[in-house]
Amino acid sequence: MSAQTPSSWKHAVFKNRGMLLVPVAIVLVVFGRPSKESAVIGIGVAVLGELIRIWAVGYSGVTTRANVVTAPDLVTAGPYSRLRNPLYAGNAIIALGFWIAFTGRVSILQAAVMLACVLVLVVGVYGVIIPLEEEFLEKQFGAAYKRYREKVPRIVPSKPLNRNQQRGSWRAKVILRAEIITLSYFLLTVVAVLLKLGPLSGLGPHF
Repeated sequence: MSAQTPSSWKHAVFKNRGMLLVPVAIVLVVFGRPSKESAVIGIGVAVLGELIRIWAVGYSGVTTRANVVTAPDLVTAGPYSRLRNPLYAGNAIIALGFWIAFTGRVSILQAAVMLACVLVLVVGVYGVIIPLEEEFLEKQFGAAYKRYREKVPRIVPSKPLNRNQQRGSWRAKVILRAEIITLSYFLLTVVAVLLKLGPLSGLGPHF
């Protein structure tokens, strides 16, 4: 059997991007020890990240669930007028929020190790798939995407594009269909925080 080409393994990472980030939740749930304060603050931060995702999904639609890189249109409105990867920015904020939630009663060293695990996985996965998507978008939309890329940053938000440069509209009807899996995992993680805050507060290994 021939070895995978760089392109093929990157596409494999893209296809399995959700599963590759599951260990983030596992590390937090297994080793985390939330406090009331960390749970409130952390879940609040995570909700902000999920709201950013919902805002972005309303514009990008069900293509966010695709197993291959695809984009029928170049969306430059809504959050996409401020940053090129609002979904991934939202995911990073969600991960940060749950890290805060789960580390209320752990040592600084434990919290740092857990944060390192989160960062390695999140940065590793998105460091592969963001360039892959950009390569596809440049081939798909050519000069239009190059102009967009020059004006809008990857992750850190900037001032929005001018109205006449924004393309796309927000559609509430696609949210549930496109976001149901992420919302399910989000709610399960919130439940895990609450369980470890209450009846399961002493459960799990500590290091």
